[in-house]
Amino acid sequence: MGRGGGPAKGSVLVTFYRSYLTAGDTGPVDALIRAFREAGFAALGAFVPSLKAPGVADWLSAHLSQCAPVAIVNATAFSARDDAGRTPFDAASCPVFQVALSTARRRDWAASERGLSPADLAMHVVLPEVDGRLFAGIVSHKSPGKRHPALQFSRFAHRADAGRISAVVDRVTHWHRLAATPAADRQLAIILSTYPGRAHQMAHAVGLDALASTERVLETLAAHGYATAPGAPLPQALGETLSWPLVDYLASLQSLPESLRDDLHRAWGDPAADPLVRDGAFHFAATRRGHVLVGLQPERGEVATRDSDYHDLSRTPRHGYVAFYLWLRSERLHALIHMGAHGTLEWLPGKSVALSDTCWPEALLGPTPVIYPFIVNDPGEAAQAKRRIGAVTLGHLPPSLAQSCLPPELHRLERLLDEYSTADGLDPARRNRLISAIRDEAAASGVAADLGLPVHATPAEAITRIDRFVCDLKESQYGAGLHVFGKGEGEIEGLLASLDGRRVAPGPAGSPWRGRQDVLPTGRNLFSVDPRAVPSRNAHAQGVKLAEELIRRHLQDHGDYPRGLVVDLWGSATMRTAGEEFAMALHLAGLAPRWDDGSARVSGFEVIPLALLGRPRIDVTLRVSGLFRDVFPGLAQLFEAGAEALSGRDEPPEDNPYITRTARVFGPKPGLYGLGMGTAADTFTDEARAAAGEAWLTASSWAIGPDGQSHEARAALEARVLAADSFVHAQDLPETDVLIAADYAAHEAGFAAAVARLGGAKPTLYHIDATRPDTPQARTLTEEIARVVRARAANPHWAEGMMHHGFRGGAEIAATLDHMAAFAHLAQVVPPHLFDLYHDATLGRDEVRDFLQRENPAALAAMEDLFRRLRDAGLWQTRRNSIAARLDGAA
Repeated sequence: MGRGGGPAKGSVLVTFYRSYLTAGDTGPVDALIRAFREAGFAALGAFVPSLKAPGVADWLSAHLSQCAPVAIVNATAFSARDDAGRTPFDAASCPVFQVALSTARRRDWAASERGLSPADLAMHVVLPEVDGRLFAGIVSHKSPGKRHPALQFSRFAHRADAGRISAVVDRVTHWHRLAATPAADRQLAIILSTYPGRAHQMAHAVGLDALASTERVLETLAAHGYATAPGAPLPQALGETLSWPLVDYLASLQSLPESLRDDLHRAWGDPAADPLVRDGAFHFAATRRGHVLVGLQPERGEVATRDSDYHDLSRTPRHGYVAFYLWLRSERLHALIHMGAHGTLEWLPGKSVALSDTCWPEALLGPTPVIYPFIVNDPGEAAQAKRRIGAVTLGHLPPSLAQSCLPPELHRLERLLDEYSTADGLDPARRNRLISAIRDEAAASGVAADLGLPVHATPAEAITRIDRFVCDLKESQYGAGLHVFGKGEGEIEGLLASLDGRRVAPGPAGSPWRGRQDVLPTGRNLFSVDPRAVPSRNAHAQGVKLAEELIRRHLQDHGDYPRGLVVDLWGSATMRTAGEEFAMALHLAGLAPRWDDGSARVSGFEVIPLALLGRPRIDVTLRVSGLFRDVFPGLAQLFEAGAEALSGRDEPPEDNPYITRTARVFGPKPGLYGLGMGTAADTFTDEARAAAGEAWLTASSWAIGPDGQSHEARAALEARVLAADSFVHAQDLPETDVLIAADYAAHEAGFAAAVARLGGAKPTLYHIDATRPDTPQARTLTEEIARVVRARAANPHWAEGMMHHGFRGGAEIAATLDHMAAFAHLAQVVPPHLFDLYHDATLGRDEVRDFLQRENPAALAAMEDLFRRLRDAGLWQTRRNSIAARLDGAA
């Protein structure tokens, strides 16, 4: 152990491998210790064979108890947890920061969109998160030294990166500043998300009442000595603004790297033209509550032009967004709390992980400590915040589950089905009358349309499907209301600990409503899975189930196997399920993962012979999200390698479509995320639908090859899209549904718009309900939307639950209609009677209308306007004169 002096900021312990010392390869460690001493800390170095080596934990724990460092910076790899869940750092209450010693050369890192190789990502980022460490960044690169003239040898070694080491020290210093400042003197900001162009949707967070949560946090802070102050209710207070002079912005802008300033100018031009600027100043939606600033994250903006010269600038944040974060930096905040999942800062352009100073998230945020209450079932987006803005992600509960009930308009249908089920011994005439009555009632109630049931369907098929749908409704569950942060065990404790600059215990991410009781208690720092262990053995078994269910449904609907299938894969779901959906795709192709002996790591694949498969191989194309691309590059490589192996097999082309070799894994351009549809999903014109389809294609046009590298392949993508007759997305969370968030419509219905944009035949869109692992169900998208509308959206109990949440409850009621409309516009998969049902359950009820008028009148106006626009665009023709009269009366 090396010991160094220094003034009284406290000590920082830097832990590293003994092998670095014995190899004379301590350059980055020496540089870290030197930089911490220069920053005023007493820096110490401790070398170990491994943090899990026998005796190390006891030795290190004793030292930590004695010296009480203010921070630990760990330069070893992997997790150090033992079988009991303990780590050698547990004796210290301070935060533990993780740094990465990259195995790549500096020039390769500088040019890389990924930032770290898959192996470095797992060793230096993912697995250390299991211990609760905070990723602080990269500190070195591997490169050769000068060639020894006698030995004719150049030694590869870790070369310190001075700029990155400075950034790490700044980050640790700011966390120490937070810890060392008395609570009464801490300056904080609580940031809430916005929804582009929709003021009535402000403070959106998945499953969370972010406004009520902020008020609760403010009350908690006041009770623990923070200098807060009362104020108007947040929905009103955030209608006001705080200003920052444009001249101050222009001065602060000089602190950004020149390349970012150039991008900003090329994309957005004169800052004075920004929508937030008036009278020579930016005006931000924000309010002060004593030493706590509460503000709305501005809209990031979308560059209007799509010319090729500007394509790379399409996600450059606008001046008002940049100004907001530079203004917060000027406020000298001690910490920033982002309330709920999720904001846009961590999704700005730049490297996926191990960011540089020219990556937008780091450029705007700098070393400011970030504390991020995050829904516990969303590991992917939480990982993005951890890895790109260094956040402590505090898990919070999702909304509790409520049991649905059969809606009154289907009670007669249920009675007829019950009577039919007991009619086996009755005379054929009565059975036939019951069959006719059931089918007539299903048609009258809209159930036949929900199921896409053809008039020529046999009685056996019709009755079975109608009965199954009614049972599905009775068995459905939905998220009741919204969670308020602090009402879950551990949530407030985690917040206060992080604000004190103390270590927060790690906790896994997942849904407690899908059997993951290990995610409780919440309030812990979330971690996710090792990407090298995906799919797990259990996930593979479940993926086989999903694949067989999808094939069963396709055979039922079409009498044949899918001709071509696009599988939609999201990073967060893959983390949450350990790869069930990817395993489904493998099994559809007739492939299976292979694991290392005695290990959970996936080492390759096996080809399932056709004789064992018992069916043709399904022609699968994967469309992966940006997060999936970043976190699971190995899975993309695995699928491409499997397709390559299948192309060389001596099998009939009708049984093996992989004989034709082509790219099969597509996603967004490296460094970009999301689909970028803008207003196209909400503008009900043919031109807007074509634009939405084009956005889907543009954001999916980069193929990931067998080497893991992405390259533009628009023509190959179009060929795969046009060759597909089906599309599938699987959903594993019981507390959410297709009408909860805009992403479902953008991805699932967006594919239909993409096919239409290319002039292809209308594909069948499937949605697999995997919320009950034992009984997954594949439904058409129309059938799934109908189930959600009848079980949750048109259920008066759901609206009543939302009415306990004031402004945010009103916003959620309006959002469900937004998402229904997007599905109707992009894919024509919402029958008109479903809009009737939702209107009846919301604007057709005086108590709901009065609630909206009182708590969120802009949401009420938006819903009235949207219903009218749907009607005017021909996407909804109500069958009820009363609704038509009310719409005309509200105009």
